Amino acid sequence: MASATDTADDDAAADAPADGPEVDDGTAAADAERATTQHGTFRAHPVSFVRRSGRLTDGQAKALERSGARVILDVPRDVARTSVDPACRLDVPAVFGRRAPLVVEVGSGMGENAVAAAAADPTRDVLALEVYLPGIAQAVLAGDREGVTNLRLAQVNAPELFATALAPASVDEVWVFFPDPWHKTRHHKRRLVQPSFAGEVARVLRPGGVWRLATDWEPYADHVREVLRGRTDLVPLVDGSDGVVERFDGRVLTTFEAKGLRAGRSVTDLAYVRV
Repeated sequence: MASATDTADDDAAADAPADGPEVDDGTAAADAERATTQHGTFRAHPVSFVRRSGRLTDGQAKALERSGARVILDVPRDVARTSVDPACRLDVPAVFGRRAPLVVEVGSGMGENAVAAAAADPTRDVLALEVYLPGIAQAVLAGDREGVTNLRLAQVNAPELFATALAPASVDEVWVFFPDPWHKTRHHKRRLVQPSFAGEVARVLRPGGVWRLATDWEPYADHVREVLRGRTDLVPLVDGSDGVVERFDGRVLTTFEAKGLRAGRSVTDLAYVRV
């Protein structure tokens, strides 16, 4: 999955059905994408997600056919299928047909949190970013079942969308739940949470907006705290906490998190506010 980012793609892949129409989710053509990098584009830099293709269930395929054009953004591309044209500017009120508080989830996985958030509060809008097409399709399917109208999705590399398409101070909350920890030291450069991405999050968050994160890999929690410690534009939501907070009610228990808990992993929640 997740992801437009680095959300647990391995579990999404493991949960993907063995049959059904095979799809190219924009991450399968790894060699081609690597070969088409250009100076100054994000594809000249590491991405935080695992490249893979997958299969859609019949229900997911029908959901895409029925509602995909309405809820999935048609994002102009740059050099890769999940890239974002640097000239792209997202007109959020036009996308949702209104002005409302906006939550952006990075690496939405199978859409469990995004759909739950949209259903729980129809007065806010939810934009879910994901690179894995079966995850996008499952979110469309679940959104249809819930009857939500305030959910939109984009199949993109999230840092690119943040860097170009989202206006300053246009987002109320950013969610990053269970990003890929990239355990090996040589892969740490692939982690989603980096100083550059933190700067983009700070840029798009309104004053008082919140960046919420969760991870079940303690070294990644340490990494997040190290990246954000000392910033003056993003400070811990709770004074003296170094970013660590109690789980907030809006984060639902997903299939991925439940699997980790059964395996004995503990979860660290973190939150930072834009000042």
